[in-house]
Amino acid sequence: MPKGAELVWQAVREQGVDTVFGYPGGAVIPLYDALEGSGVRHILTRHEQGAVFAAEGWARATGRAGVAIATSGPGATNLITGIADARMDSTPLVCITGQVRSSLIGTDAFQETDIFGMTLAITKWSRLVRSVEEIPEVMRQAFEIAQSGRPGPVLVDIPVDCLKAVWEPDAAAAREAAWRLEHSRQAPAADANAPAFPEVALRALLREAQRPVALVGAGVKLAGAVSALRALLDKLQLPAGMTVHGLGAIAPGAGYNLGMVGMHGTRAANTALHETDLLLVFGARLDDRVTGDPARFAPAARIVHFEIDPAQLDRVRPAHLAIPGSLAETLPRFLQALERKPLPDWSQWRELACGPERAEMAASALAVPALQLLDELYARLPEDSYVVADVGQHQMWAAQRYRSANPRGFITSGGLGAMGFALPAAIGVQLARPHSTVVCISGDGGLQMNIQELATIRRCSLPLKLLLVDNKYLGMVRQWQQLFYDRNYAETDLSDNPDFLALARAYGIAGERLQLDPAGPQGLPRDRGETLRRFLDNPQPRLLLFECAPEANVFPMVPSGAALSEMLLQEKNVR
Repeated sequence: MPKGAELVWQAVREQGVDTVFGYPGGAVIPLYDALEGSGVRHILTRHEQGAVFAAEGWARATGRAGVAIATSGPGATNLITGIADARMDSTPLVCITGQVRSSLIGTDAFQETDIFGMTLAITKWSRLVRSVEEIPEVMRQAFEIAQSGRPGPVLVDIPVDCLKAVWEPDAAAAREAAWRLEHSRQAPAADANAPAFPEVALRALLREAQRPVALVGAGVKLAGAVSALRALLDKLQLPAGMTVHGLGAIAPGAGYNLGMVGMHGTRAANTALHETDLLLVFGARLDDRVTGDPARFAPAARIVHFEIDPAQLDRVRPAHLAIPGSLAETLPRFLQALERKPLPDWSQWRELACGPERAEMAASALAVPALQLLDELYARLPEDSYVVADVGQHQMWAAQRYRSANPRGFITSGGLGAMGFALPAAIGVQLARPHSTVVCISGDGGLQMNIQELATIRRCSLPLKLLLVDNKYLGMVRQWQQLFYDRNYAETDLSDNPDFLALARAYGIAGERLQLDPAGPQGLPRDRGETLRRFLDNPQPRLLLFECAPEANVFPMVPSGAALSEMLLQEKNVR
């Protein structure tokens, strides 16, 4: 008869998950003891935060729940940042933590923490297992909840004695029946009176609109509705922008594609959002980094909000028309409704919103080399490549320049903005997509937060490509200090950085340096094409260190509390 630990691995395999990430410790030793022969590949990261971010990367690339494992106490608490990140960015995640023996819970035993209580606010669902018989059903429920509706993280906390205990089928059947009965009483009943799709109201709004705009968020990708969205936008032919998590959902060559919206969005996208009289929101939360000042966001617009999570409707701005449900269902119904009657002609508005007079202002000289390097890097990437960006200035540059038809191809920590995300997340992406090119773009600050995961790259022989943008500052904070705090660069100076190339070599990863060259085209050396070729074509992991100008800034920029129409386009706009 199997033990509890074997039941855990069996449940993971039943969900089609063959790769998990973790770090062992006393309370999960039985789980690791049962690993051999389970059919599950375990990736040993060098920190639990590395494990949970790697599981997020795996999930973001596959669309299935990633799995992270940690022991009790500090192991479990080290998962918390990743759990919060998954909650903010709607990433399906199952975190399995060990717990002290059931009889010791509540006694402040060695390495005991109430991880169940600590994570209630940042998980979709949590469960403290109280008997071995509960494990199969709890695990099935965990995966179901993580992946259904608006995806997100769940946590299963298992005392070590439950992992060691033997599962007895007769007792298990009785306990499982009781558990199912309890759960069925808690489950919400299906709404037989759910409203029909509001075709008439939606068509009336479109008919009256003079300046309609679409805003596309991550919900489109999570619902598997990218094809439906592209067909819908091709039919509507109205200006459309994307949140940072929506990048890749709109075909890059579409004439109505305005690019990214929000704090560092494009001039065209932010201007159109400010001027629109009808805003169609597809799977976006309308958080402050997208809206700027919510009270002045799309001030003349009636909003139609397509959203699977009812909690997001009317939360930031009241919707004139809320359309709840999965976009995999509502977008095709919208498209079907459009086939019945002709649409208004918005060609003049589209030409204005997407026209050359709303193109980006010329980038400041200091930022040009970074932007040019990203353009040339992206141009060399295969269509099925993945770009995983950390958090900071390089993240926004990478997002602004990103052009790909791969809907899941751009991955970053958006809602939480967790530095240190990219390196371990890229490991998860590369393991999920072993035959794709995966590029990790990080800053010198973020890389050092989880730099120990270079050891995981080497151990797993991953061909990851690491682009390090080294400006010797915590760049995004420094930019705010420059623009709004009289250049008081308090505690953002990283001029004492280590020799990153030597450090990478110590982990068995080769690399080279790309320095600024004022005499070269766009401030880059003339042979940078050969440097990029060596970087991307080598089958081994590689580090390319780009020495960025210390005071290069990201523009456009919407200051905190400002409206999208008040974006700064250059340093000279700052007062």
